[in-house]
Amino acid sequence: MSNEKKQIIIGNALPNIPWEEKQEGSKEILWRSRKNPIIPRDLIPSSNSIFNSAVVSFKGEFAGVFRCDDKRRFARLHSGRSKDGINWEIDNNPISFICNDPEIISISGYDPRVCWIDDRYYVTWCNYYHGPTIGVAYTYDFKKFYQIENAFLPYNRNGVLFPRKVDSKFAMLSRPSGPGHNTFGDIFYSESPDMCYWGRHRHVMGTTKGWQGTKIGAGPIPIETTEGWLLIYHGVLTSCNGFVYSAGAALLDIDKPWKVLYRTEPYILSPQKEYECVGDVPNVVFPCAALTDPETGRIAIYYGAADTVVCLAYTQVDELINFIKSNSEI
Repeated sequence: MSNEKKQIIIGNALPNIPWEEKQEGSKEILWRSRKNPIIPRDLIPSSNSIFNSAVVSFKGEFAGVFRCDDKRRFARLHSGRSKDGINWEIDNNPISFICNDPEIISISGYDPRVCWIDDRYYVTWCNYYHGPTIGVAYTYDFKKFYQIENAFLPYNRNGVLFPRKVDSKFAMLSRPSGPGHNTFGDIFYSESPDMCYWGRHRHVMGTTKGWQGTKIGAGPIPIETTEGWLLIYHGVLTSCNGFVYSAGAALLDIDKPWKVLYRTEPYILSPQKEYECVGDVPNVVFPCAALTDPETGRIAIYYGAADTVVCLAYTQVDELINFIKSNSEI
């Protein structure tokens, strides 16, 4: 009988994925990097804070788009590179988007995600166009970024693309809400034939209770697995001291991603360490990116902590999926 581990993640091997083994005796589903925070708030001269950022593998190394709030406290997007996914060089100057329409060009933006589809890296983020909406751009080299049409009308956030087309169409998750720091928001699914015109909107899932009782939003790019789309998402609790952001996980139907198969009732990561509880916005764990290695089942999750720094947490895909199924609430 073969001793080979069943491959659950569908995708390309990533042998140099950042990784730390779980500490002996730990019962955590996600375990934090002992190097956290991996990106300090002042890594570049212009930054007040660096958080809620997107990372992908790139030419044998790593690249990403980072939310850097500057010392005026304006949210800006910056490009960055790393050889190991841990030690980063981030451009001090914000991304200057190339766009044919000056009316929509992004100056301020936040909470990016990056997704490889077909032949390029797509970037989505919260762009301002008469209110927060989903900006879309693409890049081939993380040097030049070409902005295209905003995906939706305001107000919307947490635009997260699927890493391949679904039924021959681009697919995206988003969280429609209101103009400010809202106390509501569910996850929706949308499709597009051309990354310009979006429709076939479907409700995916809403708030429940406890840690995800106020609002929810998609996190990293969904991970394709043999069990369905693995979605890591954030949920918000309203406490007597304000919002508390934690992370959960769900499995979505592979052909109809708006259909939820399983969803965690308990969180998988919540703000408990000092760097997650103390910062510009206390009590925030906000996952935005995940690297995967199908051959080992390893997943490395990048998350913003306290709206101040970038951190890493790790899990094994089989452990996480088993946890989701065993602790599901639909």
